[in-house]
Amino acid sequence: MNAAVFPVSLAGRSYEVRVGTGLLAGLGHQAGALLRKPVVPVVTDEIVASLWRDTLDASLAAVGKKASWLVLPSGEATKSWANLEKVCDFLLAEGVERGDHIVALGGGVIGDLTGFAASVLKRGCGFIQVPTTLLAQVDSSVGGKTAINTAAGKNLIGAFHQPGLVLADIDVLATLPPRELRAGYAEVVKYGLIDDADFFDWCEVHGPDMLAGDEELRTEAVRRSVEAKARVVAQDERETTGARALLNLGHTFGHALEAELGYSGRLLHGEAVAIGMVLAARYSVRRGEMHRQDAERIAAHFRSVDMIADVAALGLDCDGRRLADHMLHDKKMDAGTLPFLLMRGIGKTYLAKDVALDDVAEFLDAELKREV
Repeated sequence: MNAAVFPVSLAGRSYEVRVGTGLLAGLGHQAGALLRKPVVPVVTDEIVASLWRDTLDASLAAVGKKASWLVLPSGEATKSWANLEKVCDFLLAEGVERGDHIVALGGGVIGDLTGFAASVLKRGCGFIQVPTTLLAQVDSSVGGKTAINTAAGKNLIGAFHQPGLVLADIDVLATLPPRELRAGYAEVVKYGLIDDADFFDWCEVHGPDMLAGDEELRTEAVRRSVEAKARVVAQDERETTGARALLNLGHTFGHALEAELGYSGRLLHGEAVAIGMVLAARYSVRRGEMHRQDAERIAAHFRSVDMIADVAALGLDCDGRRLADHMLHDKKMDAGTLPFLLMRGIGKTYLAKDVALDDVAEFLDAELKREV
């Protein structure tokens, strides 16, 4: 096992994010005293179980423990009321106590759902994040945001509940389909666009090779992303000062696209965020705050790694008004207004509170008709 350790420093409940290789195979030793009982509850999905169940069983057996498994369907639809109930019933049947830790083995869906169940079970028990997708490793597993989806929108029912440990094993990325890797890569690029132009430069140079399988570059991408997110979360755990809000770059536009497509497999979350960041950049150009060439540089980079950069390429059967209306359900709505993450340049993201949704709707109308 070889891991870099990044502390997430929070008052009274700090934890570590470990990034490296061999972490899943060594989970029993890595988690140590967090696993108090002989039987460890593990929540995962069908695809992850088929790939990594034996590895985790062996890891726990090496320290005299065994897993009790709840295997759920794969996909965004799993983040539901019905599956929240299923996870809670499973954990109660397992006799989970407040001092115990559940293992969430999977991508963002499993991490969000399991973390939310942990937040409400007996008013809060522990959990360990073992993210198996690039997107979950660099974003959703760190910071304690947990949630499920409802008919009204994505992640509208949830809680801040920090994990006891995060193990980001680079080895598991080798089994990801290329599309899933690219979707996660959008969240890597995001850290460069927020406040680190040098990292965006790094992505332009190394992104294609990282996606193609270079293990050292994958490790570097995850390490830099985790370090950036851990720093922000320590500053603003519950998104109250504005620092953490910057991590939502691309998400307001992206969530609207996901909602329009019914959170279906037509558009993965990371794919929506990539398009959303291009839209945020182009809308910043519309407001005279960003150079057009910088916005198009972002779009060109996503195209260079075979990602969709233009909303027009989705072929949506809607207008800009409809997409803007989806934004009315955004969690960030405050007193009837919706803050937007916009840019004054690459690495210069800021929170704008003077955006009119009517203007956004007009902008999206034009983007839906853009030639691609």
